[in-house]
This record gives sequence, structure tokens and C-alpha cells, in this order.
Amino acid sequence: MSKRDYYEVLGVSKGASEDEIKKSYRNLAKKYHPDVSTETNAEAKFKEVQEAYDVLSDQTKRAQYDQFGHQAFDGTGGFGAGGFGGFGQGDFGDFGDIFSAFFGGGARSQRATNRPHKGADIQRRMSITFEESIFGKKEKIRIPVYDECHVCHGLGAESKSDIRACTQCHGTGTIVVETQTLFGRTQTRRTCPTCNGTGKEITKKCSNCNGEGVERINKEIEIKVPEGIETGQQIRLEGFGNKGHNGGPNGDLYIVFEVKESDTFMRQGDDIIINVPITFAQAALGTEIEVPTVYGKVLLKIPSGTQSDSKFRIKGKGAPNVRSKVKGDQHVIVTVTTPTKLDGETKRLFERLSKLEDTPVKNKTVWNKIKDSFKM
Repeated sequence: MSKRDYYEVLGVSKGASEDEIKKSYRNLAKKYHPDVSTETNAEAKFKEVQEAYDVLSDQTKRAQYDQFGHQAFDGTGGFGAGGFGGFGQGDFGDFGDIFSAFFGGGARSQRATNRPHKGADIQRRMSITFEESIFGKKEKIRIPVYDECHVCHGLGAESKSDIRACTQCHGTGTIVVETQTLFGRTQTRRTCPTCNGTGKEITKKCSNCNGEGVERINKEIEIKVPEGIETGQQIRLEGFGNKGHNGGPNGDLYIVFEVKESDTFMRQGDDIIINVPITFAQAALGTEIEVPTVYGKVLLKIPSGTQSDSKFRIKGKGAPNVRSKVKGDQHVIVTVTTPTKLDGETKRLFERLSKLEDTPVKNKTVWNKIKDSFKM
């Protein structure tokens, strides 16, 4: 089956910037990561996304891919892939072996295998309430990670005496292979297939980790939720990811937050919005009302003649900015409610009000008339 175009895999255009490629990769990697994804064929899709990102995130590889396509890396064409001009490796023997012999490809492979590698990062989602997103909190959670085997302490063997020099490469990590090429028989060095370039061979594998040196455990970690965090924002806990290889550092743990909706408040940037109903009389005459905020109730003055959907600002009662910690404001939108059931006295008051609105009174505004009406 032919491979899909790498730009299509990541869902970006050929002119996409490095940031756009990185953003798309992170979203897709999160979507298809086998540990958390429920998608069909998630593992295969994750590998496809990883392969596309490995090429497009490297400027040199991306330039080769733009010129030669997938052939740049599968050995069927393109100088950068080990092909030569328009000829593939199959045309004139194994050019890859020639380049390895002249430029020490086998030695580089061995060094790459033996060098320290950082462990894989882990990403988890954490759901919090609206109030927790404002004030922050500390919470202990359990995360499945690959950590150092507690039995062999990373050796992979039952004991140090169960590790010996590889019998095939004699501890060098590479083997010499003779190949017939266009220029005759050539010797090349390649990574040893027995020890994978480590130069070591385990005679008796650890019974707990089966020679891997790591085991999957549930680790308890305390998460500090920052004040003012919003949905989609994340924090990084350095070193709390999977175990590194060959002495490399552990990966990192990324916590992505999801804030539940509030029944009372709505957040807009660092500001908080709330809708408060008031009566017709309160809007007409003016009053003071208690308004809830995330920090407690405050008094808000409603001037006479207030219209429905009027907005008032309470300074400093919004959400703290997650970086600067400066609080936004709370905006109160008042809605004038119309009574649906009227008793006899209230009905008579409104009937009189209706007559006052239709009768011009010298030097009196409509709101003054309303005030007089409700004071009768």
C-alpha cells in the first residue's frame, strides 16, 4: 500500500510553518496515542503521524521530501535517500554499503544506539470545576508509566554476572559484512543484530521485566493546579514521564486541563460574566442588590431607570491571569423580569401607571411618573 502524503497526514498545507506543523502533530498525537485513544487502528495512525512529523519537522528531511517525495527515504530514488540521480540502489548494487564503508555509517549507528535517550513524554487530561480553575488546588493522581524495574534496577538481567560481551560482535556493537558492489567486494560495518549495537548480551533475563529494564507501574503524583487555568491549557512536570534509556533523562508529564461549566458564571478571557434578574420596580426606582461573585457576595447599586440587559462592572472580581495573576473584572448583566401573575392591588398600580404614561405631565419624566406611581 502506498504511503499517504505527509502533509495530508498532519492536515497542513505544503507552505505550513514549523509552529503549524508542531501544533497539528501535538493534537493528532494526543488523539491517536494508544494509551488513551479509542479510535480504530489508533496505534497505526499514531505511527503514521509520528513518521510524518519526523520528516516535516526536520528542515533537511523536509526539503528532500518536497523534492523527491517518499522516494527520498525508501531507497528508490533521490540522492538524499541513498539513490544516485535517477537511479535506485537496485540498479548498480548497494550504494548504501559503499557510503557506509567510506563514511563510517556503521560506527555512527552504534553510537546512536548506545547514546542516552530521553524517555517518552506522557499526556493526561484532568477535569476540574469552575471554582477550582479560579483558586487552584493540589490533588494527587495515579499515572501509569514505564519506570525502572524494581527487581533488576534497570539491568535487564537477574544479576551483573548474567551480562556478558555479545558473542557475535565480541562487545564492539558492530559486525563486518561483505557485499558485492559495482566496484567489487566491499566490507561494511553494520549494527550487530544480536545485541542491537549495545555490545552486551544477557544470558539470564530478569524474571520481572523480561530483560527490558523497565516495568509499567502506577505512580502517585501530586498535581498543583495553577490559579486561573483555562480549558485547553497545560502544565509540564519535568521528569515524570517514562524512564529514559542508557542513562538518559526521564520524559515529561503534560497535564491538559478541562474546566467544567458553571451553573452561575461564564468566563470570557480573564473576566467573569453573570446574569442577574431584577424586578420592574427595582429597575424603575433604583436599588441595591446582592450579587454573587466567586469570592463571595457584593452589593451592587442599580440606578433608577435601568434598562433590561444593562451591564455593570465590578472591578477585580474576575479570574486571575494564569501568568501575571492579575485579576480581571466581573460583568453583571441585569435582566428586567416581567411579572406573570398580578394580584388586585398590583394590577391597579400598573393600570394607573399605564394611564400616567399616556397623560403628559408638565416637567416630569416618565421615570419620575413611575416613581410617583409606586409611592402611592
